[in-house]
Amino acid sequence: MPAWPGLLFGALLGLLPLVASADQIVSAAYAGPTARYQHGVFGETEEWGALAFELSSGQRMILRLPETRVFEDIAPRLIDVDGDGGAKMIVVETDIALGARLAIYDEAGLVAATPFIGQTHRWLAPIGGADLDGDGLMELAYIDRPHLARLLRVWRFENGALIEVAQAEGLTNHRFGDADISGGLRDCGEGPEMITADTRWSRTIASRLVGDKIESRVLSEDVDFAAALACQLP
Repeated sequence: MPAWPGLLFGALLGLLPLVASADQIVSAAYAGPTARYQHGVFGETEEWGALAFELSSGQRMILRLPETRVFEDIAPRLIDVDGDGGAKMIVVETDIALGARLAIYDEAGLVAATPFIGQTHRWLAPIGGADLDGDGLMELAYIDRPHLARLLRVWRFENGALIEVAQAEGLTNHRFGDADISGGLRDCGEGPEMITADTRWSRTIASRLVGDKIESRVLSEDVDFAAALACQLP
């Protein structure tokens, strides 16, 4: 495979495949490792300065952030947020002075984003994206400051913007220094649920978006994300 133009060694790791129509994004990966923002939520102080992606036409492109920002994340998520059949890239983008935000990019650039948290070294951990309430529109969910505020927030993509629809306290999906973000989304036949832990990291929690509220229930008195996501915890 030819090298991506301008990418540093290792930037092709973690490509995510997706079937799409012509001239749609089919894979994406972070690139351009940088130490200009040393937060270390994943146990090291290197983040990403660029986003590399490939279109189904074969064209390969790279988006580079300004020096005041990084991608503070594991991998881009490819999600069709507007129902047009093509994926957008969902990323955690961090401003060195203002902290993290959840952002949506397509091949032309930024589509929409939540506000930055507002303070340096403040981060968010994505859960995933789905039509969480069955209204035909896509919602994106994340934990706002999983090590501090532990706040589940759900945003709906509508008319080209992200609009917050609900939030709930007392939930988390990441411990500082862990290499991965835990939990995620599942659908065990009764609609999508957001899988997280409680604040003490002692119980597995399932949460649903019901109207403009989040309803949560305990799945297990210990933390077992694999069993929850495999629908082994009802």
